[in-house]
Amino acid sequence: MVKLHWLSLFWLQKKKRMSDTYKYLDPDSIYTDPTTGILRNLLGITDIDTLVFVESGVTIKRSKELATKSLKIKDSLSLLAIHQYLFQDIYAWAGKKRTVEISKGGKQFFPLSHFDTAFRHIDNLISEYRLIAKRDIQALAHKLAEILDSVNFLHPF
Repeated sequence: MVKLHWLSLFWLQKKKRMSDTYKYLDPDSIYTDPTTGILRNLLGITDIDTLVFVESGVTIKRSKELATKSLKIKDSLSLLAIHQYLFQDIYAWAGKKRTVEISKGGKQFFPLSHFDTAFRHIDNLISEYRLIAKRDIQALAHKLAEILDSVNFLHPF
């Protein structure tokens, strides 16, 4: 029997709630299976609960691996590399900019037509972060929060 860490269980529950609220405008079925509406995946999983469970396990494993590596975020393209590493085992499109519109809870993420502008904005935020004195913990935290918020709104994957 597999024992799951309490954090893993929390992540699985959170992931399930999150997965139920994403909506892909995917008329060509690039990301989603036209029959089930579930994200296409490398494992051929067609049940949402199974996909959420497997995706969570894979990304937790890859996250632990990343935690042992020294990553340098150079620019917004570094985020694509991280996404590719985390999701490489489950999605062919891991680490690639999305090509369809996506929303969550009725709120659309950044439109594809403005991606270039959004990526430049995130690059600027990362550059600003580098200029903050390392001893200014509060300013660093604020800038990191701003970067995270911008990446989340862009939702490039």
